[in-house]
Amino acid sequence: MKEIILQTIEREIQALRLLEQCCMEELEQVCAAIVETKGKVVFMGIGKSGHIGKKLAATFSSLGIRSIFVHAAEAVHGDLGMIDEDDFVILMSNSGTTTEVLQNLEPLTARHIVCASFTGNRDSALAQACDYHIHYPKPTEADEWNLAPTSSTTMMLVLGDALACALSSAKQFQKQDFFRYHPGGSLGKQLKQEQNKHCVN
Repeated sequence: MKEIILQTIEREIQALRLLEQCCMEELEQVCAAIVETKGKVVFMGIGKSGHIGKKLAATFSSLGIRSIFVHAAEAVHGDLGMIDEDDFVILMSNSGTTTEVLQNLEPLTARHIVCASFTGNRDSALAQACDYHIHYPKPTEADEWNLAPTSSTTMMLVLGDALACALSSAKQFQKQDFFRYHPGGSLGKQLKQEQNKHCVN
């Protein structure tokens, strides 16, 4: 068991090291485009990529970047109505060939909504169809059959977090702003104490 655990951790670390050598220019382009976006950021995906999209939408929102997650399969059954024409949509698919994700391209394009692909396949139909791209190298997944979305979803998560932090900095988001969106829990309590201490001083 210990050997498998350590092997899993090492494979995911190796996957993250690949990120240091890729996609910086792409991330900067996406960051600049989102800064100019009047609407919100919409993450769209299904399966494991969808779960990462939900987390990223929550992180973006807590850092002052309006964001939601729309399930790719539900979107074409009415949830496309959650997306406005001035939004920025990030379509997530490791393979870039996921049918449920691809089926949203035509209705989004018809409304002239700006889209970015988030994929491990630069040559995929998804990447080719979008205005912007976030591409990461294909890693070795952490399971023994190199099948389960593990290393790839970790890469998605880290790149998304990096984008969120860069955008937050670009928008000059401050600690007191974070408290406005996160007043609960131990973190909210800590920030409130700091705020009260500052007011007293």
